[in-house]
Amino acid sequence: MSGPREECGVFGISNHPEAARMIYYGLYALQHRGQESAGIVVGDGPDLVGHKGIGLVSEVFREDNLGKLRGSSGIGHVRYSTTGSNRLVNAQPLTILCHRGPLAMAHNGNLVNAGKLRRQLEEEGSIFQTTSDTEVLGHLVARSRQKDFLEALEESLQRVEGAYGYLLLTPRLLIGARDPQGIRPLVMGRLGEAVVLASETCALDAVEAEFVREVEPGEIIVAESEGGGFRSIRLPVSPKTARGRSTGLCIFEYIYFARPDSDLEGANVHLVRKRLGRILAAEHPVEADVVCGVPDSSLSAAAGYAEASGIPYEPALVKNRYIGRTFIQPDAVQRTLGVRLKLNANRKVVEGKRVVLLDDSIVRGTTSRRIVRLLREAGATEVHLRIASPPYTFPCFYGIDTSTSTELIAARKKVEEIREVVEADSLGYLSVPGLLKAIDRGNGHCLACFTGSYPVPVPVGAGKFALE
Repeated sequence: MSGPREECGVFGISNHPEAARMIYYGLYALQHRGQESAGIVVGDGPDLVGHKGIGLVSEVFREDNLGKLRGSSGIGHVRYSTTGSNRLVNAQPLTILCHRGPLAMAHNGNLVNAGKLRRQLEEEGSIFQTTSDTEVLGHLVARSRQKDFLEALEESLQRVEGAYGYLLLTPRLLIGARDPQGIRPLVMGRLGEAVVLASETCALDAVEAEFVREVEPGEIIVAESEGGGFRSIRLPVSPKTARGRSTGLCIFEYIYFARPDSDLEGANVHLVRKRLGRILAAEHPVEADVVCGVPDSSLSAAAGYAEASGIPYEPALVKNRYIGRTFIQPDAVQRTLGVRLKLNANRKVVEGKRVVLLDDSIVRGTTSRRIVRLLREAGATEVHLRIASPPYTFPCFYGIDTSTSTELIAARKKVEEIREVVEADSLGYLSVPGLLKAIDRGNGHCLACFTGSYPVPVPVGAGKFALE
């Protein structure tokens, strides 16, 4: 609820007679990753056809327009705009037509050198149609001197820097690519003869596809539109990638972004979040009567905190599931109304009680304060806020919409000062060692938002990058 604004979700399938419908179901499962726009593009013979719009998957697609998307391969996208504004022109998948033929692209993540590359491309004569960093890759592929399309793509991916889970579609190929650090997730599955690529395993479950494996960092998966086969291409290890700096999956996938029924690196997200809550209870115990979580991402951590502390868990906050996420409201007034409409405190559960409130993170502090007030107005005598992650201190440049430190309350204030702002009786954050202990994957993760150690060097001014 008070967590960071998230990135996007991608889903692709090849060699399936109902490709568009499968993508539709997959995007439904990934709706939590982006609620501003949705789109699907499929291969129809020598051409690509698509439909996209502003809104939720259920608002953008109806039987009349979905039925027109005929093809055996395709890609889909749900978007939250991390770069570029929320306009229809920026909705994905993006489709371009060049001398190589039609190409559609869907992107989860953010390219930190997109501004520099765009300026270079414009000086060389490129004309951009969107304000999204995703389009940069298309121009690089179109202008590459490599004759083979895949060689042009490989060359272009070596020029972009940052985090990405890319899906690309040509009339004969479905392609998935993951950034060399593996910051953004991408998984592969099988549905009969079809190859499926998606941001999370929950999307594979939605179409009854069998999980095969995660796409490896720096790997390109190429699936033919016919035949059901695929091949793997590895991007060369660049000096920047080999510096020995911390790399790995974005830690917030475990904390907040991924659905609890998804698996990441072989670990179930729900069970990881329960461990976050258990460790948080050991690090920051408190005498209280009730434990509750902010729906939905904090419920698992709240259950873990309750189990470890012996304090009963209760659903003290009830969510209206027919309202979109409050953080996509563009201004403070609408966000305030969004919280009121979206959450209600169960008075009979909290009245006269000391409440432990679990949340995944604090970004600006405004939403946390509103929820604390909501519990007090319902009769809670004390509200003890526990955060299932360390203080969010450094901005993210890899696909989360916190590009400046001024947006982050923990970058400007100490824990006690934050407690005063959110009006809680006490405030406790999970430690970085506690976070790593809960995940315990041993693969390395991107912790830049907590430690300031960025796995991909960030150019000066990257935080102000918005192509408008």
